[in-house]
Amino acid sequence: MKILVTGSNGLLGQKLVQLITAQSNHDLIATARNENRLPFKEGYTFESLDITNEHQVMATVEKHKPEVIINTAAMTNVDQCELEQQDCWKLNVTAVKHLIKASEKHNAFLIQLSTDFIFDGENGPYSEEAEANPISYYGESKLAAENLITESKIQWAIARTVLVYGIAHDMSRSNIILWVKKSLEEGKDIEVVDDQWRTPTLAEDLAMGCFLIAEKKAKGIYNISGDDLLTPYEMAVKTAEFFNLPQTTMTKSDSTKFTQTAKRPPKTGFVLDKAKRELGYKPNTFEEGIKALANQME
Repeated sequence: MKILVTGSNGLLGQKLVQLITAQSNHDLIATARNENRLPFKEGYTFESLDITNEHQVMATVEKHKPEVIINTAAMTNVDQCELEQQDCWKLNVTAVKHLIKASEKHNAFLIQLSTDFIFDGENGPYSEEAEANPISYYGESKLAAENLITESKIQWAIARTVLVYGIAHDMSRSNIILWVKKSLEEGKDIEVVDDQWRTPTLAEDLAMGCFLIAEKKAKGIYNISGDDLLTPYEMAVKTAEFFNLPQTTMTKSDSTKFTQTAKRPPKTGFVLDKAKRELGYKPNTFEEGIKALANQME
């Protein structure tokens, strides 16, 4: 199968390239807006692609004619989306229009990444049928992209996820595990929120979920996240316990003490029954995720 991945320099993009190149029966075209930042160059073709540019999207899909397109490119910084709404819309919505148009023309199956932030967080964890009600501009943009896809004539799937964590090749991204580990090792005082709930997702698990959808061309919406519903404080405690770090400098806090530009839903998390049943999706536990990161850091 020929698969085109957008956003291959991002965390999920990197993990998808790693996963797909390990399977010799697939041709992979990895694309990103800037030059290729992946440390390995074998087993795939790289193309520079700005998905906000309709001409580039049409030309790239015309050239490679992929059977499946996995769109991992997005503006995902929630506060940045609130402040830079025009840029957010361009990348999260307008670019998806271009991908739909190219998919329709060349009969490609499009997999779009989405988020728990399309929900208001009043009734989590959510199933695929739950009613969306975003409370941030980021959530609005991702829901608008979902609506474009569900109303289109193409073959499609939407993979919704929650709080993705992992190790990027260049260590360019932090996450709660790395932050807690570093802070506690340095003896810093940290306050961690205990009134928000998520099902944190190991980047490798999300990549596998997307790959399973691609292989089966499984149409529809799928929740692809971790299985453990935790607060950030509980995640921090598990991290401290795994690395045998003292928790004396770590205190519970609540979200009212932090001023953030965009609103966050209090309780999201996903019900994974459909992905487990239809795709054979099996996520790692949060403890297993910490262990995976520890191994990669070594």
